[in-house]
Amino acid sequence: MNLPADAVTALETFQAAAGWEQRARLLMQWGDRLPVLSDADKVDANRVHGCESQVWLVGSLENAHWQFSASSDARLIRGLVALLLARVNGLSAVELRQVDLPEWFNQLGLSRQLSPSRSNGLNAVLQRMNELAG
Repeated sequence: MNLPADAVTALETFQAAAGWEQRARLLMQWGDRLPVLSDADKVDANRVHGCESQVWLVGSLENAHWQFSASSDARLIRGLVALLLARVNGLSAVELRQVDLPEWFNQLGLSRQLSPSRSNGLNAVLQRMNELAG
């Protein structure tokens, strides 16, 4: 499966990390680089339900490829969401439906850190992306 360029960068960066502490730092850095959503986008209609933290998601279709933006009030979740966006941005609706979330975080070496509630939250984000993509 073709990975978006950002996903390739994420994989290379995380696979080169020496241990969990470095990966945790990288995770925070990815979250910090997430573009800020405007207050106009942080409305209930864009809120992803099923996350313990607040997560907002907006998506737009550009030349049959989806571009998503998201934000969260929790720093760790922001990092995880940023990595999810790296994996999905630029995909078509069909490719989006084929994304294997557990496998993606496994490849990044982060699956052990995904508690059931975080995993459910990220699944809710991916599900919402698929709903938006129709």
